[in-house]
Amino acid sequence: MRSIQTIKKASLITAIKTPYKMNGEIDLVAYDALVEAQIDAGVDGIIVGGTTGEGQLMNWEEHLMLIAHSVNKFSDRLIIVGNTGSNNTREAVKATEYGFASGMDAALQINPYYGRTSNEGVIEHFKRVLEIGPAFIYNVPGRTGQDLTPDIIEPLSKSKHFIGVKECAGNDRIAHYESQGIACWSGNDDEAHDGRHLYQSHGVISVTSNLVPKLFRQLMDERNDGLNKELAPMVNWLFCEPNPIAINTALIMTGAVSPVFRLPYVPLNKEQQLQGQSLINAIDEQYIVGGKANLVDETLLKLC
Repeated sequence: MRSIQTIKKASLITAIKTPYKMNGEIDLVAYDALVEAQIDAGVDGIIVGGTTGEGQLMNWEEHLMLIAHSVNKFSDRLIIVGNTGSNNTREAVKATEYGFASGMDAALQINPYYGRTSNEGVIEHFKRVLEIGPAFIYNVPGRTGQDLTPDIIEPLSKSKHFIGVKECAGNDRIAHYESQGIACWSGNDDEAHDGRHLYQSHGVISVTSNLVPKLFRQLMDERNDGLNKELAPMVNWLFCEPNPIAINTALIMTGAVSPVFRLPYVPLNKEQQLQGQSLINAIDEQYIVGGKANLVDETLLKLC
């Protein structure tokens, strides 16, 4: 298991997509190919079973299997972060214990969603999971309905296992934390370049890097306003519907994964696909995971 200081050096972490076979089961062969593409692009780490990886659609057996598989196959070349958070503290504790027993480097922990609790309850929840091992705290108010404000995060940052925050509340919040020595990774791909180079973030935990990891590697390594502007329309398209709908569609369109969706996710409609096809195919094919984009063949599409 890597040290927290080593993990903090990671500027590009991909929230890796989970592909499926035509029977709806996890496709480990396709998954390994996706991860190898990330390694080839110089990505520092992956989040396994995050929102983009559809951990919310897995049972815990699948979820923990995928973390263990990732550790076994890739931990010598990538930082492995397992999304073992839950809105149920007991489940989060148990899953996190299993994840570290499997050898993951760190956990991604979210605050309780839907069955929301008080700020005091949130703090106690995080204290319990931070006792177990190194963790990123994930603040995404648009999904949880509750903002993890500095009065929550700052006391938690004193934990010996606190790595930093995946922050979706904007670059001003990131700058505030970084000025205090609290490490932040942008959770918004459209803000990630400026967050890194203008607001001093540690990097990004990215969805878009599933599709164009080499280009996001460039955006994190050096300030490149031109490339950032060039990619902006595609990045925005990838969030035209709730994530991971568009990234799933995009990777099917490029042939990187089989045309399978686990419900309740369904593909983008034809008009949206046409827009994405134009945006993807405007990029040099060498930078695309898969290849040139084509519309999803509805005769092959499987919804599970």
